[in-house]
Amino acid sequence: MDRSKIVAVVTGIISIALAIAYLLIVQIIDFRGEMLPAPIVDTIISGLLKI
Repeated sequence: MDRSKIVAVVTGIISIALAIAYLLIVQIIDFRGEMLPAPIVDTIISGLLKI
């Protein structure tokens, strides 16, 4: 095999590995549950106390 073909295969393997890792990380983060919004009342009160 030519050097350029070897480089292409290696970078393809790295690309696929990164894509699979990204999908796994997204699934793990999504599995944690619903995202809860920030408590607005506490944020407003703490902001007013700083003024």
